[in-house]
Amino acid sequence: MRGKATTTLLSCTLLVAGALLAGCSTAESKGPGWTAQPDSRGAEATVPASAAASASTSTAGGATATTAPQAVATAAAWKSFSDPGRTVSFDLPEDWIAQTVAPDEGTLPGALKIEVKKPDGTFMAALRTGLPPSFAECPDASKRPYTVVSSVPVELSAAGGEGTIPPRVVFRVIQGYRYFGSYGITNVVGGGDGQACELRNVVRGPAGKGDYSFGDVVSVRAFAPDEKVAPAKAFDTLDQAARYASEGTEFANVQRMLMSLEIKN
Repeated sequence: MRGKATTTLLSCTLLVAGALLAGCSTAESKGPGWTAQPDSRGAEATVPASAAASASTSTAGGATATTAPQAVATAAAWKSFSDPGRTVSFDLPEDWIAQTVAPDEGTLPGALKIEVKKPDGTFMAALRTGLPPSFAECPDASKRPYTVVSSVPVELSAAGGEGTIPPRVVFRVIQGYRYFGSYGITNVVGGGDGQACELRNVVRGPAGKGDYSFGDVVSVRAFAPDEKVAPAKAFDTLDQAARYASEGTEFANVQRMLMSLEIKN
């Protein structure tokens, strides 16, 4: 071997905010390398990053194409958030902010809305409970191809109702003039034959409790060029979307946060 081997010492500095957020407590760090394990049981088909450049729709049926998961670094320290009534809880990176805000108009009594942001104010996700069930019509002319980029199972005791698959944390994109992506928890398949009008990040809740959503948006669709896209994501290619989910620390943090959700019945 030519030259001399060198060793690089990696170090990180944890910045602790001066004021602790109400409802949050520090959770034990589980290490910087983490990834969820893909599982194809009851899931829509997913497209691996290596094949995403040439793929345009999700595969129909139960077949699933996935690559072995790679560990992606997540935040070094995590904390737990619970609402005052302790009806919901989840983990989030130590420097992210969880804040209870006014529920959306039209939600059921007792509904909650909790927004999660980065320290710079960047919106990452919202947990919404008490959503009235909705079943929008989807005419064939409005359907667009969609792809499930990432899908992993998650256990949710509050899941009930008329879901079509076991709950999963997903990242899906729908094709318009660009590829519009969104992450969240769902137990509802986007649509048949890889076609959908919208992709809903909702879990059908128990009778009388309403649905709930934990993700960047409740639903994503193929936006028009003059429409606002954020906080949903927009990509020029399917490969860009796949790499966001498989290589980025941001998605790894989000996925870990979504999978930690606990809701009391």
